[in-house]
Amino acid sequence: MTGPLRVAILTHSTNARGGVVHALELGAALTRLGHAAVVHAPDPEGRGFAHQAAVATVSVAAGRAPRGVTAMVEARIAEYVRHFEAAEHRHFDVFHAQDGISGNALATLKERGLIRAFARTVHHMDTFEDPRLAGLQHRSIMQADRILTVSRLWAERVAKDFAATAAVVGNGVDIHRYGTRPTPEDAALRSRLGLREGPMFLCIGGVEERKNTLAILEAFQQLRAIRPTAQLVIAGGASVLDHDAYQRQFRARLTAAGLPAAAVVLAGVMADAEMPALYRLASALVFASRREGFGLVVLEAMASGCPVIVSHIAPFTEYLGDDDVVWCDPFHAGSIANAMASVLAGPLRARLAARGPVVARAHDWLGTARAHLPVYEAIRERADA
Repeated sequence: MTGPLRVAILTHSTNARGGVVHALELGAALTRLGHAAVVHAPDPEGRGFAHQAAVATVSVAAGRAPRGVTAMVEARIAEYVRHFEAAEHRHFDVFHAQDGISGNALATLKERGLIRAFARTVHHMDTFEDPRLAGLQHRSIMQADRILTVSRLWAERVAKDFAATAAVVGNGVDIHRYGTRPTPEDAALRSRLGLREGPMFLCIGGVEERKNTLAILEAFQQLRAIRPTAQLVIAGGASVLDHDAYQRQFRARLTAAGLPAAAVVLAGVMADAEMPALYRLASALVFASRREGFGLVVLEAMASGCPVIVSHIAPFTEYLGDDDVVWCDPFHAGSIANAMASVLAGPLRARLAARGPVVARAHDWLGTARAHLPVYEAIRERADA
């Protein structure tokens, strides 16, 4: 390393989704290591980032999202390009895209000779019916000079689909922010959400096919046969993708289930400050996703002493063991229901609650930041060539 790096980290949104949190916490860790990181995102509302981290940020000027995902993606790419066309916005050694929107913007800037090289983190890849979206996702990866992933699963996918080598950098968790000690905010949040004394199961990520929300709802219905006071809280849901059809199907299933009004709480996007309390209030996090890049919320829950039910698939099997979580088959609601029932057993719940913070402490953002530095140095050398 020849000196401190000036790093522009670009993400797709100011909402607190996993990839956005990764960008902000990576930037904060780089800052702690003595580098000058700045996290950028389109900010049509002008509200800044929902997740707070000790890093400099830039809200890129953006208009209201056009109708349709493809039009919105193309608009955000153009807004990023306009921002960095100004020479005063390009005083960085490294440009690092966290997603397809920013990756395409940097690819365009490179084609125009305004930057020499860029890195792209592949958190996961989506399947798009629209060939334009599929092409943009492909371009954002193919045109990158260095590729990073947060898990071996996606490094292997990059190797298969792009014949490229990706550096696996992992994820971290702030163990000072997420902890097991109750606070007054816990009781206030319990009251606001209308939580009762029965077991509460938490889902993070909103109602999405990738998050497997329909199967989780079916599993919860099965659990209610033996735990009639159980509640299901579904939090989050801010996304640039269109999940309307899946959400309509979920609402129809929920109505047909005939559950009491308080049984399923659709909490929506939560304030960033409420998340530690939400994990502490939960009997377990149910994270039965069908596909993930890493699953950052798993570490957040574990750091909070919240037992975790998680899909027995990669990438979770890369960093979790049989003693750390309760596994489930995400493709069978009965398996999810069995996991929800078993995690309520006192001895198992106590063991997982104690084990979680131990696992979380092994995932430090400084370690994640250090894993980026060889890639950044290669980008700087290429830019200086």
